[in-house]
Amino acid sequence: MEENHRLIQWGVIRPLLAIVQWWTFNVTVIITNKWIFQKLDFKFPLSVSCLHFICSSIGSYLAIKVFKVKPLIEIEPEDRWRRIFPMSFVFCINIVLGNMSLRYIPVSFMQTIKSFTPATTVVLQWLVWKKYFDWRIWCSLVPIIGGVLLTSVTELSFNMFGFSAALFGCLATSTKTILAESLLHGFKFDSINTVFYMAPFATMILAVPALVLEGTGVLQWFQVHQTIFTSVLIILSSGVLAFCLNFSIFYVIHSTTAVTFNVAGNLKVAVAVMVSWAVFRNPISAMNALGCGITLCGCTFYGYVRQRLLQQPGTPRSAVSRMEMLPLVNDKLDGKV
Repeated sequence: MEENHRLIQWGVIRPLLAIVQWWTFNVTVIITNKWIFQKLDFKFPLSVSCLHFICSSIGSYLAIKVFKVKPLIEIEPEDRWRRIFPMSFVFCINIVLGNMSLRYIPVSFMQTIKSFTPATTVVLQWLVWKKYFDWRIWCSLVPIIGGVLLTSVTELSFNMFGFSAALFGCLATSTKTILAESLLHGFKFDSINTVFYMAPFATMILAVPALVLEGTGVLQWFQVHQTIFTSVLIILSSGVLAFCLNFSIFYVIHSTTAVTFNVAGNLKVAVAVMVSWAVFRNPISAMNALGCGITLCGCTFYGYVRQRLLQQPGTPRSAVSRMEMLPLVNDKLDGKV
């Protein structure tokens, strides 16, 4: 009896611990990146992204090859170039755009725009892949779109370049997850194996542009910056934290249900907004906060609708063949390197 009681307690505590450590790594990565761009004046998003991919490549190799956290999913070299490389390219664009937007706009605004991803995913699949969605999916997108529009109009620190980078980042995220569904069909990838294959490709893609476009600026930064050791330590720690975030996503996936994951993901955005405001004190108007809240509620409602449609019994096979009940997006494996 006592043993059963302990198991029940652990069944409750484990998801909470998983969510808390996921939130911690996610918010820490976002705040650290913003600190690097704003406080350390290291305005080189390509270099920061490349460092993150290098750390993730090393971390995933150690996790799979050395510590045997997960078995390696073997993929033929031809499939790596045909399936993994295109997805890595889009993944790379997604991360770079996210870091670029952090350089120009507040974390709160950037996170709100990133919440627009469900809408871009559905629209992309409808326009490009000719997928059909239940009317309830479309209705659930209304508060998301309305909330983002309200936030954008009332944003006191609005920057068009940062806004555009974040918005195109949503498109890149949607494209990446759609490609992942189609290109990796038949491969039951977890987030660690995904990072193991994608991060080296992303490093290769980013290394030359980062060196050519930002190499001179990075060298000049080293020459004029005063607290080099501390600053470099912070920049390196952001790469380590980026890999830890992917690992935390892998853990939280296996510790929570889909509904819990969706709600926790939206609450995570709220936590990131509050923490960023406490650290950077960027001005947030009442209407801006309302827009952010509407967006998060819309994302929660969207996740609820998706889950209800997924559990809907008695759908005829013919209907399934002509209608996509849910977007081809596995939100659980949408890791952020």
